[in-house]
Amino acid sequence: MTQSATLMIQGCTSDAGKSTLVAGLCRVLVRRGFTVAPFKPQNMALNSAVTADGGEIGRAQALQAQAANIAPTVHMNPVLLKPNSDTGAQVILQGQSIGNLNAFDYHQYKPKAAQAVFDSFQILSNQYPIILVEGAGSPAEINLREGDIANMGFAEVVDCPVILVADIDKGGVFAHIVGTLACLSESERNRIKGFVINRFRGDIALLQDGLDWLERETGKPVLGVLPYLHGLHLDAEDAVSVNDAQHKAHEDHKVLKVVCPLLPHISNHTDLDPLTQHPQVDFQWVKHNKPIPPADLVILPGSKSVAFDLDWLKHQAWLPYLHKHLRYGGKLIGICGGLQMLGQTIFDPLGIESDQANIPGLALLDYTTRFSPDKQLINRTGLLQLPGLVTAAKITGYEIHQGVTDFSQYAHAIEWQNGDADGTVSDDNQIFVSYCHGLFDQPEALQALLNWSGLVDAEPFDLNQQREQQLDRLADSLEIHLAMDKILDLFHS
Repeated sequence: MTQSATLMIQGCTSDAGKSTLVAGLCRVLVRRGFTVAPFKPQNMALNSAVTADGGEIGRAQALQAQAANIAPTVHMNPVLLKPNSDTGAQVILQGQSIGNLNAFDYHQYKPKAAQAVFDSFQILSNQYPIILVEGAGSPAEINLREGDIANMGFAEVVDCPVILVADIDKGGVFAHIVGTLACLSESERNRIKGFVINRFRGDIALLQDGLDWLERETGKPVLGVLPYLHGLHLDAEDAVSVNDAQHKAHEDHKVLKVVCPLLPHISNHTDLDPLTQHPQVDFQWVKHNKPIPPADLVILPGSKSVAFDLDWLKHQAWLPYLHKHLRYGGKLIGICGGLQMLGQTIFDPLGIESDQANIPGLALLDYTTRFSPDKQLINRTGLLQLPGLVTAAKITGYEIHQGVTDFSQYAHAIEWQNGDADGTVSDDNQIFVSYCHGLFDQPEALQALLNWSGLVDAEPFDLNQQREQQLDRLADSLEIHLAMDKILDLFHS
């Protein structure tokens, strides 16, 4: 196997900071003049992106590609698992769905998944001199060791060095590191060349005795202690950070109150990042069995299991809430799965997402949706036209869905460059729906939608510009707090 210089980042736990560290290192290396590509063999996440080659990958890998100043491809994340129940997931192989598998069936399928992983790694190796690999979960998950392609199983095959990252903010960081090493084989322990401790708060001098003990105990160096970066906003791999919901006061302008249900199978919740970060938006996630506060705007987000999440909404009393919200003049936006829920009926005769052939919707708009085996995966650029908007606003995004919705009795709200159309606004101008993920990413579209929702003096906000600033801020921190010369040496070890 022809191979680029390769370094793998693994974590003691999920959410230890692997995705962020890989993104930051990609940006550091690019700023130092290197050409680098990110790679994650296997990812389990409901936040995804559409690549230029028409495939689907984890959202974190798209962010890492941006950090590396390259276009994302399906080969950066050849296996993506999108959970649609507690025991099953849709399997995306090199960008395309091969269907739903339960955990046992996927275990049987792993040899084919492994072939895709190593084929994609080879393709990237032929294109890029340096590859930064992100592991998944933890290499200490001994119940998943057989046929592993996500952590040490991959590292052993390609024979690459590994850095282990641990999150000190959760507590027990030294136990996490030493315990992880204890679960590995001798060859795997030897593969780990050092540790990075993430999200440290306080005086580093108070940690030094622990760092010295760790190096003596393991014989391996601590390659850096990264500080907790307050206010760092980067695309989440999967988990929703409810801390993003911040109550905001603005001295000169009105604040728009926005609420969104935290669906059990919410997908692409990064769609809402421009709202959670906008200085004039008071955004709140509404969790299971929590009261639903009054709002100016309600958003129904995407879902990987529309039937389940629709039933959850009904049992959580969202339908009477929405009726009251609309009766008093509130605005409502449905994105992708949320769009489908707002219609009269969802037809699923082939069991694409559920075992119900006909699923009653919330019936707030008069259309129906039918699921089909063909999955729509496409990047979009076009114009958004809302009632009262003098000039159409530029909008970009992407579609990921298997439902086809009949909007025939409504005027379309979005005209795409290729001649396709999408979305609509209700006759009373209170409900807007679209299949477009990334709906709020473009500053023009964001301002138009905020104005439509009642925030008439919305300040401009550019998510992509902020994302670039945050990547540079992260890279600056890594340059200060990591032993970058030692890390660069690992590419040649």
